[in-house]
Amino acid sequence: MDPKIVALLAAAGRSVDSFPADFKLGLLTNRVTPEILQRYFSMEANFLARLVWGIDGFRERLLADPSFFVKLGIEIGIGVVMKITAEYTKRKENFVREVDFVFANTLMAIIADFMLTWLPAPTLSYRPRAVSSNAVANFFARCPDNAFQKVPPGMEPFTLTQRIGAILRNGSKLLGVGFCASMIGVGVTNALLAVRQLMDPSLAPPNAPQNVVATSAAYGVYMSISSNLRYQIIAGIIEERGIEVLFKGKPELCHLLSFAARTGNTFLGSLLWVDFVRLCGMQKASEPQKAAAAH
Repeated sequence: MDPKIVALLAAAGRSVDSFPADFKLGLLTNRVTPEILQRYFSMEANFLARLVWGIDGFRERLLADPSFFVKLGIEIGIGVVMKITAEYTKRKENFVREVDFVFANTLMAIIADFMLTWLPAPTLSYRPRAVSSNAVANFFARCPDNAFQKVPPGMEPFTLTQRIGAILRNGSKLLGVGFCASMIGVGVTNALLAVRQLMDPSLAPPNAPQNVVATSAAYGVYMSISSNLRYQIIAGIIEERGIEVLFKGKPELCHLLSFAARTGNTFLGSLLWVDFVRLCGMQKASEPQKAAAAH
């Protein structure tokens, strides 16, 4: 074991057995660097990180990127603000009276924002890859979580094929996430509208009820292609290889630039969604756009 690692463990009064199984394996196989071990101790002492430190997915993302929580907060914050702004612009004086619709649509945005930040985030994992008789499953198990992420310390370089596989794997997951999130949002909205019309037959909805399956399928395809590629580029190239390299040691500036990049990405996503639904023939150019805060 690296003498620096031994010294850090001794200074912290820790034994190898005190770590989770995956990190312990990394220590025993000399894949954990002194920098990563120090980051582990730092994250372990952080109150917010400590709340989820026992969850492998969170620990893997925080070890790879200590700013993961900040980026998650930025993304969800941007999504909620833009979604509520779009809802207010569309509903205006009916905003408060239709707050249940607003809640349903905002919930869909939060689910999508969380997954769009979670799935393409760079990760650092020392867990042994699962091996099965399925060659396709074995291939995807060896792909990185972000196609453009740097090779984690102590890990073997990713091949071009594995990086392409990361896009395909995340795309398949986002297809399901987008479909389910839209089913929840559109389904709840349509159900609320139906209940209101039963209570008040004179109620004239501003738009006809959306086709739940068609809208959900379109949103799933859109997230698997457009959102998938854009968020992979944001996390792996613009942030990890760009902002955090150029402005290393200046976390506040990095967070500000991440906020700007993710705001621009959300705005671009809104424009691309409008073009996508028009291309699918789901909305005519003259109709009001219902997904002004799409991703």
